[in-house]
Amino acid sequence: MVQPIPPNLVRTTIELYGDNGRSWLQNLPHLIADCEKRWSLTVRPPFLDLSYNYVAPAIRSDGTAVVLKLGIVNPELLTEIEALRLYDGRGSARLLEADPEQGILLLEQLQPGIPLINLDDDEEATIIAAQVMRQLWRPLPLTHPFPTVARWAAGLTRLRQLFDGGTGPFPAKWVNKAESLFNELLPSQAEPVLLHGDLHHWNILQAQRAPWLALDPKGIAGEPIYEAGALLRNPFPWLAEQPSPTRILARRVDILAELLGFDRGRIIDWGAAQAVLSGWWLFEDHGHGWEGMFAFVEWLTAVPR
Repeated sequence: MVQPIPPNLVRTTIELYGDNGRSWLQNLPHLIADCEKRWSLTVRPPFLDLSYNYVAPAIRSDGTAVVLKLGIVNPELLTEIEALRLYDGRGSARLLEADPEQGILLLEQLQPGIPLINLDDDEEATIIAAQVMRQLWRPLPLTHPFPTVARWAAGLTRLRQLFDGGTGPFPAKWVNKAESLFNELLPSQAEPVLLHGDLHHWNILQAQRAPWLALDPKGIAGEPIYEAGALLRNPFPWLAEQPSPTRILARRVDILAELLGFDRGRIIDWGAAQAVLSGWWLFEDHGHGWEGMFAFVEWLTAVPR
């Protein structure tokens, strides 16, 4: 049975890939059918709120619950596969099968699979995320495909190029600040490790073989403290709806500094630099949705160091 393709996935795929995205979407039902034959799967309707990849629960012929993930082949999908291979199920969902050339992953299904976003206590959620972070960091192989934090930071160079050296619609104050922070932080990094790269409340799920496990790693090489940035700026817009976002962020910084031994000022600085970069990526990929990142920088930089 042909399963529906969520509208959000259709929109995002076309925004990012244009005609190539349209072709991939047209071929997606055939790709799913091929996966069913290849791994003896029964693929169920996809998960809700998909954006960048088609992800659906499935059942193997032996009754094992798995997850099928398909995406247009791109560097992030390939580094996700390599990161999952290195994690080998420690701190994350297990990668069961993969076909990098076709952008296919078959993953362990985390059950009950309730995301961290559903936890009402923000302090408890931050503690759990810190515990998962610690499990995920891995020494980097001598040769690896993972981008470095410095390569990600170079995205701000593209921003300047697009706006002829200016900052376009972005507040110049914060673009200048992010560039300055990256220039200070990059040369003083600790020994780089394999980081998840996008560890936030939607990417940490309740599981059975461990209380909480991560999914959807991007795979990046950087110092451990860099990992805190995605957690700090999420979930958005929930953070913007709170009476005092700065108070919430201050408590998160407290917890991360205490549990992981991070310097408070460095947590704040990485978080601010990353948020500006994230805002640029949103603009670069979609042309909208970036404004909240600059509100976040205002709140985070007000946190006592």
